[in-house]
Amino acid sequence: MNYELVIGLETHVELNTQSKIFCSCGGHSSPKEANDCVCPACSGMPGMLPVMNKRVVELAVTAGLMLNCEISRYTTFDKKNYYYPDLPCAYQITQLNHPICTNGLVSVGKRDIRIKQIHMEEDAGKLVHEGKFSFVDFNRTSVPLIEIVTQPDFRSAEEVVAYLTKLKSMFRSGGISECEEGAMRCDINISVRPEGSEEYGVRTKIKNMSSLEAIERAIRYEAQRHIDALEFETEELVQETRRFDDVSGKTFAMRNKETEADYRYFPDANLMPIIIDDEWLEQIKSAKPVAIDEKADAYREAGISEKEIEMLIGNFKISKLLDDVISLGCNAKDSAAWILTDCAGILRKDGLLLSDLDITPEALSLVIKQVAEGKINRAAGKKVLIAVIEDKVDPMEFIKKNSLDAKVDEGAITAVIAKVIEANPTAVADYKGGKEKALQAIFGACMRELKGAGDPATLKSLLEKKLKD
Repeated sequence: MNYELVIGLETHVELNTQSKIFCSCGGHSSPKEANDCVCPACSGMPGMLPVMNKRVVELAVTAGLMLNCEISRYTTFDKKNYYYPDLPCAYQITQLNHPICTNGLVSVGKRDIRIKQIHMEEDAGKLVHEGKFSFVDFNRTSVPLIEIVTQPDFRSAEEVVAYLTKLKSMFRSGGISECEEGAMRCDINISVRPEGSEEYGVRTKIKNMSSLEAIERAIRYEAQRHIDALEFETEELVQETRRFDDVSGKTFAMRNKETEADYRYFPDANLMPIIIDDEWLEQIKSAKPVAIDEKADAYREAGISEKEIEMLIGNFKISKLLDDVISLGCNAKDSAAWILTDCAGILRKDGLLLSDLDITPEALSLVIKQVAEGKINRAAGKKVLIAVIEDKVDPMEFIKKNSLDAKVDEGAITAVIAKVIEANPTAVADYKGGKEKALQAIFGACMRELKGAGDPATLKSLLEKKLKD
């Protein structure tokens, strides 16, 4: 018998905010030591009340708009009650009755994935296990999350990976989340049924998956486990929550699947309902970033390669830098090369990533324009860029101070050529004897004499002409 895989996802995404969802403590990325970023409110001290972070609402609505959701104008919070050592209040503030976004849709290949809802909630803390002891780190407690819940529309592991990859690109390009280092975690609801059946099979949930590779492996294992149970009666399938072991490549039971009633949801009386009026919604819509598909098409039309496009749309900071540089009058393809090749290379030698790039669009555009207009040559432009990134210098002052202007007249270049030829008789003789590599040695000596200020094309033309005389 042939079986069909049925999967729904619950994806938790940590939001890019400067503070937590209900207090002023910094976000999860700010603390360096355990419990560095904790206050009486997020550690669950008696009498402390939550205060809503407005930016969380705006990012949640932006995510909903990107996923074609209906935006709820009236949204509320609820308490989800359960005990776990890293949950200081013994309940989580989340949304059940009136989630912020509903009824969305996102295309993955040829399949449309329906979004049931997006809701806001707070994260729990983290247990740290060291030998025989376990410790609680509350730094992550109350870090803002959105949870994107899909309908059971996935039919393969490949579709799940494609969806999560697209989600990551969208949220990065929109500045919603970096989706890295545990900032994007997924619960997988999975069942199988005979092909053509309208009935759902027994559903199991695989918790807290973050690696795309591990997600694909977990789905394949769990699907086969379900099929073997149905086909060969290897075990009785029950509704339960399971974990994936990366070493063995298998899933293992954690607990019986809870139902909604087990969590004893009730409205959070400490948080007032949030009303999203027309004016606020329009402000959020006006700030919504261009859809990644539209942005990718614009980059293609500008001649940017597919590999470069993939790097750009997956990084909001770098994509915005490119867009700003283009808006200042620089060529799109040329600017992309400067950012993704030159800037990345400068950072790489210091062990930094492109996301660590600290340069203003104005400074970068000045460097690019100076080279594009022939005012300095490409090598000099690289020197200026290094100085701008590493020492935060003014590019024009650096060019002037170091005499990097490429507009050296032909007379000066000719004089340098004559001087170098006279000082390198062996290399000249080798070139005239047919050794082409000798030309590069003479050319390099001329560039050093000119201190990189001469136009390379002009220099090469005059040098070859002189050597043929």
